[in-house]
Amino acid sequence: MAQIKPSLAKGTRDFSPLEMERRNYIFNTIKDVFRKYGYQEIQTPSFENLQTLTGKYGEEGDKLIFKILNSGDFISKISAEKFATLHSNSITPLIAEKALRYDLTVPFARYVVMHQNEITLPFKRFQIQPVWRADRPQRGRYREFYQCDADVVGSESLLNEAEFILVYQEALSSLGLKDFVIKLNNRKLLAGIADIIGKPELLIDMTVAIDKLDKIGLVGVKQELAAKGFSTEELAMLDPIITLSGSNVDKLATLKEVLKSSEMGQKGIEEIEMVLAYVQKLDANALPYIEVDITLARGLNYYTGSIFEVKTNEVSMGSIGGGGRYDDLTGMFGLPGLTGVGISFGADRIYDVLLELDLFPESTTKTTQVLVTNFDQSTEDYALSLLQTLRKNGIASELYPVAAKLKKQLTYADQKKIPYVIFIGAEELSSGMLTIKKMITGEQEKMAADDLFSYLINTADPN
Repeated sequence: MAQIKPSLAKGTRDFSPLEMERRNYIFNTIKDVFRKYGYQEIQTPSFENLQTLTGKYGEEGDKLIFKILNSGDFISKISAEKFATLHSNSITPLIAEKALRYDLTVPFARYVVMHQNEITLPFKRFQIQPVWRADRPQRGRYREFYQCDADVVGSESLLNEAEFILVYQEALSSLGLKDFVIKLNNRKLLAGIADIIGKPELLIDMTVAIDKLDKIGLVGVKQELAAKGFSTEELAMLDPIITLSGSNVDKLATLKEVLKSSEMGQKGIEEIEMVLAYVQKLDANALPYIEVDITLARGLNYYTGSIFEVKTNEVSMGSIGGGGRYDDLTGMFGLPGLTGVGISFGADRIYDVLLELDLFPESTTKTTQVLVTNFDQSTEDYALSLLQTLRKNGIASELYPVAAKLKKQLTYADQKKIPYVIFIGAEELSSGMLTIKKMITGEQEKMAADDLFSYLINTADPN
């Protein structure tokens, strides 16, 4: 049989032990914060019934769903005549009944409906699992990647939005980030803006253009809006909105005046003020991280209330988190009227940010703390007993698996960044004094086994 050259499927990655330690550091830090705020972890299967996923992400999204072919000779069940008349969209349901999950939100909605008699509302869950999209792979975009979501369903309280802001602030601060902004907007406010200028039907066009303010400037935004059908008078009404500046209080005061004739707009402002008031009461230290930004139009068709987006100012990077409130999440599965709000952390981007800023702690770069040498059968027997005692004392330890020259064993320890090596040779066996070598400094000293255990447990990390 011809040898096959090993390769990865496009859009996927291997993760080395070091990368896994660092990724788990991010996930565990975020999980700890989720749990602190009452969120409990669930998991859903890697694949769902195809009909569960299709029709939930729009026509383009449906094209990116990875379908799973039915097992067996699925083609034989379709007549030649029928097969000849089918195109890809119509044949898919006949040959594929399952698909890899596209995101964690739709499976979560399915979970809530199926377990509605078992869960307690409001239901607060978090989920950190991989998802798959048949997208075109490129730098920073993969076909398999992890999502890190938290959602609460069955509660209209804006306390949930305020707590999500605190979750972002606490988790990112715990990861070592200092200069980041949590942008806050509201779908009702955006609808109110379109309403007062008499263009509710152009809400999407308006917000898409305003969203480009940083890229194309005020002139460019106005040109794009004019091309979409906005008159000079209507653009003049938008001026004070597009150019909003100052503190969050200043921005909201301006919006109150501009949107005084829009009930929907005023409702959006009230909701933003309520979120900020809750944050003030819970932890005023989080307020400086919040920026009211009416140009934020994340998932405009999807969200119905608050909208979040998180960006870091320390590294040139896109958003590292986002979310918002949505109504009727579970209506697609026959349980209407269940409102919810959720956020997501961009774990892969956060990884890149921490790497660039050198914020991963040293503890994520090491696994084994001690290597015990192996020179011959007599020393191996003693080393096996020592090895288990080290492990029982909570010290991650390895025994070099075969008798070998010292240089080879030290090279192994050096390449794995093991900070300590314990030598057990004939001299150590006869004297009962073990030799320990600090790999970083090259220092060696002798000590009794009992002293060795205490030393390794209490000593500072030589790194």
